Amino acid sequence: MSAVASVAFVATAPRTKGAATPLDDASRHWLEELRSEGAEREVAVSRLHELLLRAARFEVARRRPTLPHLRGDDLDDIALEAADDATMNVLAKLDDFRGLSRFTTWAYKFALLEAAVKLRKRAWQGREVPLEPESWSLLSSGSLEPGAEAEQRELVEAVQAGITEVLTPHQRRVLVALAVNGVPIDVVAERLGTTRGALYKTLHDARRKLRDHLDGRGFALGNMEER
Repeated sequence: MSAVASVAFVATAPRTKGAATPLDDASRHWLEELRSEGAEREVAVSRLHELLLRAARFEVARRRPTLPHLRGDDLDDIALEAADDATMNVLAKLDDFRGLSRFTTWAYKFALLEAAVKLRKRAWQGREVPLEPESWSLLSSGSLEPGAEAEQRELVEAVQAGITEVLTPHQRRVLVALAVNGVPIDVVAERLGTTRGALYKTLHDARRKLRDHLDGRGFALGNMEER
């Protein structure tokens, strides 16, 4: 699907929770200790934090080449903060663990996500978040035949008109920031004082309205497979 068409679509795969499966011994012990009280729980939480700190440091090191402006102390702080938040999230969601993988594998992902989110936010710290299109040429593809280029120009103009005419100001800001200017969703959520879930809903509604707008003008995007 072209960059233009992708603005008007969003995948909506349903999320389902699988049935709980028998736990391996190590995972069962983790849960028992984290759900216990007193010194036993404190030791388990400390072990969990150490595990998640290793995961966060791994993710920070993996992404370090893309953030050359950050110093070692900054990266250490990000990893520690990510591990702290991941530990709290894991403890709050113990009942969500379904046993589809080892407990440590499941918990590890929380730290990877937290580290990635915090690094994206730090990369945009102090930068202006573009909420208007920096260049509509981002929606165009080069090296097209004259006929195809004319069709794409017409589609870009229709997308521009649709964004201006049928979207609310908030939908327009979110769609442009995420789908056109490529701002990370965590950064947009922080700057607009909202949540990832709310932004996904806004983006879905904006793309649906834009798709209907384009369908009504003969582009028939609604018949294309969403990706």
